[in-house]
Amino acid sequence: MKVGFIGLGSMGAPMAANILKGGHELFVWARREETTRPMVSAGARRCASPKEVGAQAEVVVLVVTTGHDVEQVVLGEDGIAAGANPGTVVIDCGTIPPDTARRICNTLRARGMQMLDSPVSGGEAGAKAATLSIMVGGDAGTFERMQPLYQCMGKTIVYMGESGAGQVAKACNQLTLVVMLQGIAEAMVFARANGVDFKPIWEALMKGFAGSRMLEVFGTRMMNREFVAGLPAALHHKDIHIVLENAQATKTALPAGALAAQAFNALMAQPRAQEGTHWDSAAMLKVMEEMSGISGK
Repeated sequence: MKVGFIGLGSMGAPMAANILKGGHELFVWARREETTRPMVSAGARRCASPKEVGAQAEVVVLVVTTGHDVEQVVLGEDGIAAGANPGTVVIDCGTIPPDTARRICNTLRARGMQMLDSPVSGGEAGAKAATLSIMVGGDAGTFERMQPLYQCMGKTIVYMGESGAGQVAKACNQLTLVVMLQGIAEAMVFARANGVDFKPIWEALMKGFAGSRMLEVFGTRMMNREFVAGLPAALHHKDIHIVLENAQATKTALPAGALAAQAFNALMAQPRAQEGTHWDSAAMLKVMEEMSGISGK
């Protein structure tokens, strides 16, 4: 396929590289030209604007941060839709509000195009290894046609339903994740307050019902006080507030999610979280330590 790609960050760059490895022709754009250089060196063609990407590609993959960013890149004056032909497919792999995804999809359908909301889970490691979990909402026939492209980026590719359903699935993923993050941090602080080393507790928990990929990865980072190893905590902060805004609109009670959101608010208020060297979400441990009056080790 002729594939456009916009959003060459820590997730997008390896995803785009895997599309190239899959034998597809790749067209890329970024606000900063230097961001596109590795892809161009690998064989991609740099475009001057999202509009040009739309004109060149039959499918455009996005990995940008917010719903506003997606709307501007897709529907802006110089956006993808301004240059795209009827039949073009937009695959949005970012995490945005479900209502935003539906609104953009409906606008594109009116112009003869399709959009699949396709948020991903698996982090940078999954992006590099092409083992991402991809949750897809949109037209079922378009989803089937895009299988060869999805298989370049992910291992678990699940159709969730009509437009917006992929984003709802990702919201469920993020809600579960942030509540677990807070639980792991609280358990570690609770153990320390009772004078017990968390390492043997962690080993026991990993063999029981509490054992999980989250406990394995983030429990290890917290124990080692590795707070800059993963994606910025700001992304989880953004995502849990997408969940809560939707919950308010749908009158859904999410008490654990609301508590986790407050903890992320506290994390984002700390100076280090706002510096260039970001904290990832393992730094939730520091919030729980401060709330409990326990010094970090």
